[in-house]
This record gives sequence, C-alpha cells and structure tokens, in this order.
Amino acid sequence: MDNELEQIKTQAISEIQGSTTYHELDTVFRSYLGRKGRVTLQLRALSGMPIEERKTRGSLLNGLKENIEKAAQEKRSALETNKNKEEGAAWIDITRPGTPLQKGSVHPLTRVGWEIEDIFVAMGFDVSDGPHVETEYYNFEALNIPANHPARDLWDTFWLKPKNAGYVLRTHTSPMQIRYMEKHQPPLRLIVPGRVFRYEATDQSHHFQFNQVEGLMVGTDVSVAHFRAVIGEFFEKFFGTRVETRLRPGFFPFVEPGFEVDMRRQGTGWLEMAGAGMVHPNVLKVVGYDPQKVSGFAFGMGWDRLAMMKYHIDDVRLFQEGDIRFLKQFV
Repeated sequence: MDNELEQIKTQAISEIQGSTTYHELDTVFRSYLGRKGRVTLQLRALSGMPIEERKTRGSLLNGLKENIEKAAQEKRSALETNKNKEEGAAWIDITRPGTPLQKGSVHPLTRVGWEIEDIFVAMGFDVSDGPHVETEYYNFEALNIPANHPARDLWDTFWLKPKNAGYVLRTHTSPMQIRYMEKHQPPLRLIVPGRVFRYEATDQSHHFQFNQVEGLMVGTDVSVAHFRAVIGEFFEKFFGTRVETRLRPGFFPFVEPGFEVDMRRQGTGWLEMAGAGMVHPNVLKVVGYDPQKVSGFAFGMGWDRLAMMKYHIDDVRLFQEGDIRFLKQFV
C-alpha cells in the first residue's frame, strides 16, 4: 500500500477508535466510505486509469475499504457492549423501585371445570380425558355416524391433512364414551370434560374452540328418570338454587330417543342447556354390550356457557383473550 493510502488508513482507524457515540462513528465512517467519502471517490476514479494501474490500485483501495469497515464494526460492537453494561448496572441498582407485577387468578373456565367434576364425582361418576386429535372412527363411525351420513353436517369439522388419513380435531368429547366402554363393563358412570373444536365463525356467543362435558351412565334398567334426577341434582348444586328441568324431542345420531334439556331457575325463563338421550343400541353393540341386557343415557353440554351464566359474562371471546384485567375479577 502506497504512502497516501497508508496515511488514510492510519487516520481513519484513529478517528474510528476515538468515537464515543454511534453518531460520531457514523460521521467518521461516511467521511471515508459514504457517497462522497475519501476512499469512495478514489474507487470511482479507477475507471479513468489504464487497466494495469487500475488492477493494482483497485486491489489496494479494496483492502483499505475492508480495513475501515472492520474497524468500524469492531467499534460498533464495543459501543453496544458498553451500552449493555451501563443498562445492566442501572437495572441492578437496589435503591431503584421495582416494577410491580400484575396478577391474574385461576381462569374462570378452570374454576367451573373443577366444580363440575366435584359435583359429578360426589354422585359416583368417574372422570376421564381423551386426545384432542381424534380418529374418524371414534369421532363419528363408532357413534352411529357413518361416512356420508347427513348427520355429519351437524359438526363443522377441522380435518387434518391429508384428509384421507382419517384424523380430526375432535368435535365433541363423545368419542371417550366408546374408548371407555371398550375397556370397562357395566355398570359405569363417567364424565369427560375437555376442549373441543368446531369450524365456525367466532362471535359473542360462539367460538371455534370451547369446552364440553360429556356424561354417560350405563347399567341394568337405566332410564330417562335416572337422567332427570342426575341432571337436576347437578344444576341445583352448580347454581345453588332450586331448578326445574324439561325435556324436548331432539335428534342426535348416538342416542334414541334424543332430547334437548331446558332449565329454569326462579325468576328466569327456560334456557336450553344440554343435548341428551338414551344410548343408541348400535353404539352399545359397537363396544360389545348387549342392548337387551343393559341401557344407558348420555348427555353433553358446554361449560363455557355455564361459566357465562354463573359469572354474568356476556361475551364468550373474553375467555380466550388472556386479558389480565378480565382475569383479575376472579381472584
């Protein structure tokens, strides 16, 4: 490198190392490698030189440029390190007031889930859980909903790719009826609380994911009267007041007869709360039970709605937003 370029290199590195701020460093850098910097102008002048001289001087200028860029990068890293040290020192100053941490509480859906389990366990029901990703067989076929059955339109389903693999995000917790009965013999009592998924629009009263509790009781001579006693007891324990229930005809492929369950508390009108019915003979046969010897009832209801009623919440989307202001209300 000739004397001129050596002097430029020495001066540039000295000025870079003497910079104390990012602004000073940037000013020095641009004075050499900016659009009108000393080294930049010399690089542009190469086009007017003979080819041999252009090669020699171009190589020297490129080497100079790399040295300046390297020195600037090292200085930038040093400034960043010093900045972090200064900020770190300030952070551990024990005289500085701390930042208060906001606290939420147990989520209202969790509280309601615990309460539902406690009430049914006190009535002799087991509690079970199942996978969120379910097979088409357990989600539909074993529940008397074969392929191409029009009842499948009742459940807006999330299919996992490839669709022909036969896996879905479960649309209800009913598949655990089958899984549980395959491994247990009557008499049995079971609830299955858990999250389910439906491919539908989200609004004030609907969400694509919500919580459902499935109930099942199978044994000798189990009847609709047993169901009415169980569901009535649950509602009275949950709401802490006397309730009336009524059954209206309803269709669900895995029960026969099927009915909608309405509830009325003192001073309120009738509210639809659950779907239920007597377990369909085809479902009992799938798990190896004899419909001539045993019978049972099944029901399903969303506990998001139960939580909304219990805590006077008017928008189901609040449960999913994680807003600390909402959660602080349930301390």
